Amino acid sequence: MNFIDTHCHIHDPEFTQKYDISVNQIIINAASAGVSQFICVGTDAKSSQQAIEFAHTHNGAYASLAIHPHEVADVTDELIDGEFKLVEQLARENHKKVIAIGECGLDYFYHESEFVQNSQKRLFKMHLDLAIECDLPLIFHIRSAFDDFFAILDDYTAAGHKIRGVVHSFSAGMIELQGCLDRDLFLGLNGIMTFTKDESQLAAARAVPLTKMLLETDAPFLTPKPFRGKMCQLKHVVVTGQFLSELRNEPLEVIADATTTNAKSLFSL
Repeated sequence: MNFIDTHCHIHDPEFTQKYDISVNQIIINAASAGVSQFICVGTDAKSSQQAIEFAHTHNGAYASLAIHPHEVADVTDELIDGEFKLVEQLARENHKKVIAIGECGLDYFYHESEFVQNSQKRLFKMHLDLAIECDLPLIFHIRSAFDDFFAILDDYTAAGHKIRGVVHSFSAGMIELQGCLDRDLFLGLNGIMTFTKDESQLAAARAVPLTKMLLETDAPFLTPKPFRGKMCQLKHVVVTGQFLSELRNEPLEVIADATTTNAKSLFSL
């Protein structure tokens, strides 16, 4: 079986330096588990640059570039604009390994301020414009903000733009799932599904069509059960796949084949 981890951060030393295991060992472990390719996802200009450099020096690695919505809190629009210009430059100059724009989007869970939310929407539209310009899919980070997310996407669709992408770390319910499917988006499922106690999240995970499902780890975060308390690795995407196999009563081979096919299609791998 072949798996693709469509979302990780193992390229970023800020996240991984506190763990004992080396990045090379993480990749070796992944290959042994059947994980052949993975996407290193940027969260600001620096980590986006690191994702590109990592992708160029590690087999099976690809890069996605963006400024995370959390980054707009407590900074000026001028600072964000300067940071985003660097991301734009990276996207335009590194076409071979840059396969997506993200993770970008809206996160109101920690940001109730109308000012911050408006700044997030402004930044999100900048990412959408860049993805359209570069003809790349997007990796969306959406939390407690699906209404605004859908409204913005619908505005772009009404203007004649086709937005392709995946809602990373999808853990919402049936209404949000249907909204994503109505807009022809993919859903990225990760270790959250293995330890959530929210039945609405599990119901949505059961209902995601195989044709719209992707697997991810968000490594080194969101380690699935039964490995909670340890560093999440690329190989753990298989653990999530096994959990979903049991949850949905579908063979793991079917889930592996479908999610790998979907990842290759969306990201042109």
